[in-house]
Amino acid sequence: MAPSLATLTVSLQFAFGILAGVLATLAMDRVMGALPEGPTPPFVAAAVLTETTPRAAPERLALFVHYLSGVLTGPLFVWLLLTSEGVFGAGIRATVIAAVVLYALMVGFFVLVPLPRVELHPNRHSTIRRDWALSAAIYVAVLAPVVSVVFVFF
Repeated sequence: MAPSLATLTVSLQFAFGILAGVLATLAMDRVMGALPEGPTPPFVAAAVLTETTPRAAPERLALFVHYLSGVLTGPLFVWLLLTSEGVFGAGIRATVIAAVVLYALMVGFFVLVPLPRVELHPNRHSTIRRDWALSAAIYVAVLAPVVSVVFVFF
C-alpha cells in the first residue's frame, strides 16, 4: 500500500470511530433510560463542571457533555485498537484487549473523578456506579464490533 493511502486509511478509521461513537451512544441511551439511575451520570458530569448538584445541573450541559464524550470515545477506541493491534497483531485478541481497556477507562474515570465530587445521598452512589457500568458495557459492546468489522476492510 502506498504511504499516502496508508495515512488516509488511518484518518478514515478515526472518522469512522466518530460515527461508531454516535451509534454506541444512541444504544447506550436506550439502556440508560431503562435503569433507575441511568440518566444520572450526565448530570453528575454537568454538576462537577458547574459546581452544583446533579439535580441543579443544566440539562443542556448534561446532554452536551454526554453526547460529546460518547462521540469522542469512538476515536479513543480506534486509537486503543490500533495500539493493541501494533502490540498483539490484528485479530480478535487485540479487539478484546482494546475493548476491556476502554471499558475500564470509562468506568474507572467516572467512578473516580466526577462521581465522588458531587453531593448525593450515600445510598445512591452504588446504584449510580452499577447503572453506569451497565451503560458503559452496552456502549463498548456496540462500539467494538462495529469498529472491528470496518477495520477488516481498511
